Amino acid sequence: MGIEGQEWRADVVAPVLPEVRSRIPLPVHGGVLRKLLAFAGPGFLIAVGYMDPGNWATDLAAGSRYNYSLLYVIVLSNLMAILLQSLSIKLGVVTGRDLAQACRERFGPRTAFVLWLLAEVAIAACDLAEVIGSAIALQLLFHIPLLIGVVITGFDVLLLLLLENKGFRYIEAIVVTLTATIGVCFGLEILFSKPEFGLALRSMFVPDAVILHDPMMLYIAIGILGATVMPHNLYLHSAIVQTRDYARTPEGRREALRYCNIDSAVALTIALLVNAAILVVAAATFYRAGKHEVAEIQDAYKLMSGLLGVTGASGIFALALLASGQNSTLTGTLAGQIVMEGFIHLRAKPWIRRLITRLVAIVPAVAVTAVAGESGTARLLILSQVVLSMQLSFAVVPLVMFTSDRKLMGEFVNPAWLKGLSWGTAALIAVLNLWLLVQIL
Repeated sequence: MGIEGQEWRADVVAPVLPEVRSRIPLPVHGGVLRKLLAFAGPGFLIAVGYMDPGNWATDLAAGSRYNYSLLYVIVLSNLMAILLQSLSIKLGVVTGRDLAQACRERFGPRTAFVLWLLAEVAIAACDLAEVIGSAIALQLLFHIPLLIGVVITGFDVLLLLLLENKGFRYIEAIVVTLTATIGVCFGLEILFSKPEFGLALRSMFVPDAVILHDPMMLYIAIGILGATVMPHNLYLHSAIVQTRDYARTPEGRREALRYCNIDSAVALTIALLVNAAILVVAAATFYRAGKHEVAEIQDAYKLMSGLLGVTGASGIFALALLASGQNSTLTGTLAGQIVMEGFIHLRAKPWIRRLITRLVAIVPAVAVTAVAGESGTARLLILSQVVLSMQLSFAVVPLVMFTSDRKLMGEFVNPAWLKGLSWGTAALIAVLNLWLLVQIL
């Protein structure tokens, strides 16, 4: 049956985030800009995951070791992200389900439980990067010990609760503000570092064949892919697009899809520019100076002002890192709640849900930081992004499967060209990960 049929009726599905679902009104009359502003927001919540501290680690490693050579990987990853997030939007808008709910309905409780465990591994890996990144920023800016900084970042769940009680738009506003802070900071770093714009632009569109013969280059490239296209973002996006009170009719869904995709594409393009800026700054600052092993964020901070000859460069770098980490932990906590509720139907009061999902993510981060200390944080951050990439297929394949199913999607089913492109992307992600495993072994 289609989306209007009994088997797939959205009204028989208990909504995730019921306290915010369909709460944001949309203008009945007005121009395109007014409607676009009303729909804008979810894309930026997703985009923060594409510029989190895990991205910093992979981009710093790529830029310092390989100059601008891996810029095209960032561009390719971002194009994949725009495609996959558009499928996530479609699933949420058309069916009234998020990806976790759809998986449980289609595959049953046992398979859903396995997929939930894999999703939790991905979220824990992602949160490891975000929490450690925030803790590093607190250490650099305020000399707070790393382990204490990790614990402090756990309290951002209280901020999330406070903002959500005021309305989901407040969460979106703080995320957009932090994103703007990151953008301004790296705009300044680009001015300070004076990169070779011609070579950088060429590297964004011309692949480097050396990657097939250099295991470390491939490892970092897979890390960039894992840091860019994140599995938890596919679950999150399919849920938060439902916060808009669009008409649950074919025409209302078409309008919602149009504006949500614009919101997503604009936000992800900003994320692309930020990611590219991190790599470009690393290449122009460290590779140019012969510092090819700079992957630790702390090392980048210490070296930046001296190499660029700008006193405040390191401070701006750390401020952007703090904004990035806090931004990402907010959305990561939301994603954890959606995954837990959708897969295993855990129901509880909002503050209990937030606390549980936060603990699931924060406990591994505390343990790893306590064991590893300040040494090896870059390796941990890059490894976390590779783990994310390894989990990606378990979210991408069901997403492509569902949005290509006419019984579920009705008239909104993926056309043949989109099915081919989506399955090709899913296959590429799987092949890259298998190739990496072969190289490592």
